[in-house]
Amino acid sequence: MKRKSLNKVLALALASVMALSVAACGNNDGGSSSTPAGNSSEESSSDAAGSGEESSSEETGGEESSEAAGGEQASGERQTITFSVIDVNAGSNNVGEYAEQILNQIKDYTNVNLELTWVANDALADKNALYLTNPSTMPHIITWGGTVTANVVEAAKQGAFVDLNDYVWDSTKYPNLSGMSKEVAANLTVDGKLIAIPRTRVVGRNGLSYRTDWFEKLKDEYNLTEPNTPEAVKEMLKAFTYGDPDGNGVDDTIGMEMTKHTGPFDIIQTWFGCGNGWAEVDGQLVPVWMQPEYMEAVDYIKSLYDEGLMPADWHTRPTDGWSDGCKKGENGVFIDVLDSGKRIWKYFEDEATFTPSVVNPEEPAHMTLYGAVNGRTLATAGYAGYFTLSATTLDTPEKIEAALTLLDKLNDPEMLVLTQYGLEGINYDIVDGLLVDTDNTEEGKALAENYLGLNQLLPFLPTTEETTARVERQIDKYDQAQNEAYEAALPYAVMNPAMSYLVNSPTYGSEGASLDEAASAARTQYICGAIDKAAFEAELQRIRDNGYDTIIAEVNEQFKANQ
Repeated sequence: MKRKSLNKVLALALASVMALSVAACGNNDGGSSSTPAGNSSEESSSDAAGSGEESSSEETGGEESSEAAGGEQASGERQTITFSVIDVNAGSNNVGEYAEQILNQIKDYTNVNLELTWVANDALADKNALYLTNPSTMPHIITWGGTVTANVVEAAKQGAFVDLNDYVWDSTKYPNLSGMSKEVAANLTVDGKLIAIPRTRVVGRNGLSYRTDWFEKLKDEYNLTEPNTPEAVKEMLKAFTYGDPDGNGVDDTIGMEMTKHTGPFDIIQTWFGCGNGWAEVDGQLVPVWMQPEYMEAVDYIKSLYDEGLMPADWHTRPTDGWSDGCKKGENGVFIDVLDSGKRIWKYFEDEATFTPSVVNPEEPAHMTLYGAVNGRTLATAGYAGYFTLSATTLDTPEKIEAALTLLDKLNDPEMLVLTQYGLEGINYDIVDGLLVDTDNTEEGKALAENYLGLNQLLPFLPTTEETTARVERQIDKYDQAQNEAYEAALPYAVMNPAMSYLVNSPTYGSEGASLDEAASAARTQYICGAIDKAAFEAELQRIRDNGYDTIIAEVNEQFKANQ
């Protein structure tokens, strides 16, 4: 098909799906959901991602050269690549005295004339939908949030994106991209075409974090034990709710932090043997709400609600202040990504927000990061957000290779340092061979705006763990605890076995999101007592009758073909 005709076909086809939104993810992690479109938490992707070793050749001022930036330069004409990037910093991205210098170092190192367009996180879905309606003006690289959704699948089927299978597995040209997980790649494959580069995330990232000092204060009185079973977690929640953990004599604490984001329920369900959205039962893939263990898990969650162990109005609480309850001492348990627990702990110890321990007021409060309960936790999708390459505007092999070279080289140690830590002597120092971040002062925080937001360019490939190890930096106690919790959770993280098949299920693409939403809404109604169990089960059957049985059939046709 001629390119002009392709643009017209794409514009017509994609106008019909423009209203479908993408789960914006500068802050979110895919995978803690029953659907491939799900995401979870408030976390900053810079916290979730990692870093690499220092670049001793970076200068603190003056003009740049490609040699100063590090890395051998490709020969030939330098291509211009446009890149639509998530803005999670309210416009304060790559600004300040050294901002141009840092961006120029990226351009020189990757041999690309890079043009960035920052898109506000909450506007990402709408902006990307607009891009799809006019393929001839799409940015070369577009950042998407969450995991693949129906409008992206439809666009892919119309030929909107470069089939990356033709390029990225070349380990000579793309040593970093070519190392991506084949399982993650399968989740970004539509009709056999790899349509995107993932932004990888730690798989064993979900779990339970709790106030260590509250636990220590109440453990003898309430016979609390390590929260390694659902029953032990519930006893801890009871103590945190009714045991006056802060010692002020006022009934002002509730055990578990919760908002209308129901990702924590998906994590809790795994404790009872439920899958991650889907599970294999008797040789067939089914949604978790068809598993025998599902109702037991939901009844447990309902008991937490009925006994007042989570906020009564959780289903209407916004997610933007999700961790505020723990930070203010209203809650003692936070169930979601473990790095959110880390950030709460850091908040307790910050000079401006110092929170004394209830055991020893001379010391700060503390959070314990605890991964698997009952030997299970919810795995992430292995990525949170992704980059597509436009098949219409990247209209030559040279442009495609320039875009991929950019994404590949951004995973090199020099770029991992520059985009996440800035410039040596300004944003960080090298002490005993290790990078020491100096942005914790007020002056340092202002200087950090020079590179702020540039971490949103990073795919973190081959894996988040490997790119983290590439930065030889001083690890503080917070990151040490986080990394240990990730490692401990990984062997018990339950993956979604149907994710790659759902992407290629026509019925799921057209109806899956609304049906999944209906199932989640029914769960919420049952937990809150708006409907009884019979009505809940009847609603799940209605969802099956209204299209989910077809989805199950389409998924299992692919599943059987791959066995």
